[in-house]
Amino acid sequence: MDVFDILDRLIAFPSVAGKPNGDIAGWIETYLMEHGTQVTVLPGPEGDRSNLFATIGPADAPGYILSGHMDVVPAAEPQWTSAPFALRQEGERLYGRGTTDMKGFLAAVLAAVPALTGLRLARPIHLAFSYDEEVGCRGVPHLIARLPALCAKPLGVIVGEPSAMRAVCTHKGKAAARVTINGRSGHSSRPDLGLNAIHAMAEALSAAVSEAERLTHGPFDPAFEPPYSSLQAGVVAGGQSVNIIPDTCTLDLEARAIPGVDPASLLAPVKAQAEVLTADGFRVEWTPISAYPALSLPRDAALATLMGELTGEAPLGAVSYGTEAGLYQAAGLDAIICGPGDIGRAHKPDEYILASELAACQRLIGALGTRCAS
Repeated sequence: MDVFDILDRLIAFPSVAGKPNGDIAGWIETYLMEHGTQVTVLPGPEGDRSNLFATIGPADAPGYILSGHMDVVPAAEPQWTSAPFALRQEGERLYGRGTTDMKGFLAAVLAAVPALTGLRLARPIHLAFSYDEEVGCRGVPHLIARLPALCAKPLGVIVGEPSAMRAVCTHKGKAAARVTINGRSGHSSRPDLGLNAIHAMAEALSAAVSEAERLTHGPFDPAFEPPYSSLQAGVVAGGQSVNIIPDTCTLDLEARAIPGVDPASLLAPVKAQAEVLTADGFRVEWTPISAYPALSLPRDAALATLMGELTGEAPLGAVSYGTEAGLYQAAGLDAIICGPGDIGRAHKPDEYILASELAACQRLIGALGTRCAS
C-alpha cells in the first residue's frame, strides 16, 4: 500500500474524538504486525479507546518517537462539498476530515514502515499514536506513563502536527473549564421568587472579559502572535423561554498561556468571582475540561539541530496552537513539532492536504531512518 491507499483507509474511519476508536486502532495494529513491527495496544481508562505504541529497531537503545493522534474533530458542517469521511482527490489536493489534522502524517509514517523495517537500525524509531487529542490531549498522558516499560528513554519526540514541514520549537499551553451556575426557576412575572442564573453568570462573564483585557498588557513573549497569554469565553448556554426564570447557565472558558505561565492560573479570577455567588444562594460548579502545558525547546537543543538538518530549514520559533508535545516535554523528553499540511486548513469544511506535502514528510522520515541506521 502506498501513502494514498493508507490515507484513504484512515479517512474512512470516522474516528471523532470522544468516541470508541477500536476500528482505526485495530486496522493500524494489523497493518504494523503484517510488516513485522512490535506493537503494543494500550487501552485507556475509558474502556472503549486505545493508544498504540510500536517499535522498529532495538527497543533497549535510545531512539526517536514519531507521534500523532488518530482522532479528528466532527465533520457536521453543511459546507462540505463531498463526503468528509471518503478521501477525494482533485489534482494535488486530497480532501477529507483529518487529511491535514493529522491523518496525513499518520499515513506518511505508516507508508514508511516497510522501508524502515528493512534497515538495520542502530537506534529505534517508535510510533506513538494517541486518542482524544482533539478534546484536550486526554489519551496521550496514559501512553507517556507507559513509556519507561516500553523502550529506553527516547532522544526526542517528533509530533507531526501540521506545520508545513517546518520544525517548531515552542507553542502555548492551554486550560479550559466550564462554570455552571444553578439558581431557582419560576415565572418571569415574579423575579423576586427566583434566582436568575443568567443574570448571575454576568458576574463571572465580566470577570472573564476583564481578565482577557488585563492579559493584553503582558507579560509578553515576542515569538508568538499575539505575544501575550489570552483568555476567552467560548460558549454561554442557559434558559428555556423568555417568560421562565432560568435556573441554570453554563460558561465554557479557555486560556492560552505563553511559556512560563500556568494556563490554569489564568482562569482562577473567573472561578473566584463565580464562587462569590454562593453567598446569594446560587450553587456554583467548576469543571476542568482540558489542560496541557506549553512547549519550549531551546533552539540549540540536539533535537532542534537534527530537525534543521533533516528539513533543510532552521526551526520556527513558535506557533500559538497547542499539541501533545508539551506533555512529552513535561515528562522529561525533548519534543518538537514537524508535520505536513497547514493548520489553517484544519477544523474546516473541505479540509485537505497536498500530495507534495505527504511526499516531503515521507522524505523526512526516510532521512531520519538513514540517520538511525548509521
